[in-house]
Amino acid sequence: MNINRIFSFIYFFNSLWALCSCVFILRLLDLRAPSSHFLIMIYDLPKVRGVLTAQKDLSSLTWLRVGGPADWLFQPADTEDLSFFLKNLDPQIPVFPMGVGSNVIVRDGGLKAVVVRLSPRTFGQIEVNELEVTAGAGALDSRIAITAAAAGIDLTFFRTIPGSVGGALRMNAGCYGSYTADVFVSAQVVLRNGTITTLCANDLYFSYRNSRMPKGAVITSVTLRGGSADPDALFAKMQDQIVKRDATQPTKERSAGSTFKNPAGFSSTGLSNDVHDLKAWKVIDNAGLRGARLGGAQMSEKHSNFLINTGSATAADLEGLGEKVRKKVYDSSGITLEWEIMRVGDPA
Repeated sequence: MNINRIFSFIYFFNSLWALCSCVFILRLLDLRAPSSHFLIMIYDLPKVRGVLTAQKDLSSLTWLRVGGPADWLFQPADTEDLSFFLKNLDPQIPVFPMGVGSNVIVRDGGLKAVVVRLSPRTFGQIEVNELEVTAGAGALDSRIAITAAAAGIDLTFFRTIPGSVGGALRMNAGCYGSYTADVFVSAQVVLRNGTITTLCANDLYFSYRNSRMPKGAVITSVTLRGGSADPDALFAKMQDQIVKRDATQPTKERSAGSTFKNPAGFSSTGLSNDVHDLKAWKVIDNAGLRGARLGGAQMSEKHSNFLINTGSATAADLEGLGEKVRKKVYDSSGITLEWEIMRVGDPA
């Protein structure tokens, strides 16, 4: 055996040993490098002014308090910081925008993505101009309703919608017969390639609990237009809505709002002549599933279309109970319930 072949064997075994050592260390750190782009992101993540956190546990950021870690959590300093980040981020790395986590189940295995969170503190400003209200995407829906009412603008239906306005726009949230699409003017978004642009209603193709937001786009602000009304009357109206909500919904529990879309294809109106035959809660009741449980998950006794974490639920419990409900409703009525809550990530 010549000296070159000896050196080749030595080089091969040294390389193999180094590779095995890296895999062993990653196993110890529980970093799923091949599937999560973790090694790529260590070296190639854009330099930003905001905050980047590796392996961020997302359970503390969702209303249901479940879910595994995100590969990275990015909290941009402002819109320009977000634009720079997305423009310079490897386009193969998925991006998942998250507001206040009010309408999402993050699965127990976490998210192999960069989660972009627009906090109410940074993206929560609200400005009023005549009958238009422009709010950062992190602004809470309830704050928008209150600010608008003080200015004599009727956006009262937002008062009892959980979450932030970015999420409300993405899912065309609504209640009492009104929808985000009804008052929507425009939105500023940052596309996945970093381009900052403005979208109008014709760009979003609104439907019941849905809009066609471009894939990977992050909403940064939303402009809404309401009707003119007396502020005192608007505040009285909102107080009445809160009383009704608290009497019928489990507002003190860990929930994500309505679990399933109404099969009827529209929201409850809140009026005395509202028809309930094809409301999600009604078909769940008809299937005998009010109060149904799986592990620490339960369909609320107070409102059967609310999925709640009783304190020890995993994401698998919550999603598993939801799927059990869907199956039993279909078996009993032939109706297929569609999830309203977004489910993302990987199982444990």
